[in-house]
Amino acid sequence: MRDDTRDYRRLFIDDIPLMDVRAPVEFGKGAFPAASNLPLMNDEERQAVGIMYKQQGQDCAIALGQQLVSGERRDARIAAWANFARQHPEGYLYCFRGGLRSQIAQQWLREAGVQYPRVLGGYKSLRNYLIQQIDQALGQCAFVLVGGLTGSGKTALLAELDNSLDLEGLAHHRGSSFGKHATPQPAQIDFENALAVELLKKRARGMRQFALEEEGRTVGSCFLPAALYQNMQHYPLVWLEDSFENRVQRILEDYVIDLAGEFTTLHGQEAGLCLFAQRLRASLAKIIKRLGHENYRRLATLMDDALSVQLRDGGVEHHRAWIEGLLRDYYDPMYTYQRRGKAARIAFSGDRSAVADYLRACAART
Repeated sequence: MRDDTRDYRRLFIDDIPLMDVRAPVEFGKGAFPAASNLPLMNDEERQAVGIMYKQQGQDCAIALGQQLVSGERRDARIAAWANFARQHPEGYLYCFRGGLRSQIAQQWLREAGVQYPRVLGGYKSLRNYLIQQIDQALGQCAFVLVGGLTGSGKTALLAELDNSLDLEGLAHHRGSSFGKHATPQPAQIDFENALAVELLKKRARGMRQFALEEEGRTVGSCFLPAALYQNMQHYPLVWLEDSFENRVQRILEDYVIDLAGEFTTLHGQEAGLCLFAQRLRASLAKIIKRLGHENYRRLATLMDDALSVQLRDGGVEHHRAWIEGLLRDYYDPMYTYQRRGKAARIAFSGDRSAVADYLRACAART
């Protein structure tokens, strides 16, 4: 049998499959990219055992747990664990602290003829390790931000670079009022864990400088780690430039064509387009105060006209009108004002090719 492990670094760098035997509610609050939830107890069972523990102590809580998870229920959970172990012979199991639940799962598997190792310290130690990785990277590595007007292609540029950190990709959000996808964002802890694993893997490949998009305190509902956000206020900034026409086209593709495609894939053509239209209108309504009521009514009318055409015959070209207005009257003035305040930090500006070359040269010098 392979030994239990504390080699957290290898687990994350090599994407070792992990069997998380915590309850679903715990898994939903935070897990790891390579983890699968195969709980020892479901949420209701865990709650009952927790109450018993508080009222009558550990022994009574264990007895209740054994009573609740017995017979066919116990057999089904062992079978699921054994199946995972057969599919992932290189994997490990864990619970919250690497204690009683993972020991029970390991024992029951052993009794079924399956030897499977545990992660010592469990979820808590793994999570603390990843938090340390972010802190260490911030202290030991160099970072450069990529800024630019809305729609200038910052995300696409970063995708071309080996040393980039795609915060919006990790947060599953495009970063603006219109940035929500058709599917939900990850939990906050999942976002932080994914960022830490990304940093860990790239540092293991020798990278010491990272390029990332300039962001606010949040990317949708995901908060940037506080230390990262604070440091981002001082990192050098590279400004990506692109034509107005290209930016309109990119926003049309991202926020109209692609987003409508996400909704129709999930919900079918008719229902998906209706949900897409609701999302687009709601996104515009979120910035009504910043737009002003007159601008909002004008853009909302243009959006409604475009949606009517799209719902009727699938055409998307009419969306350009409200996108152009939104850029000229809202996003461009706001970003231009913000750029003036950051002028001293702008180390370079140029088009996509020039910025990519500059960032690669910076990484090579680090």
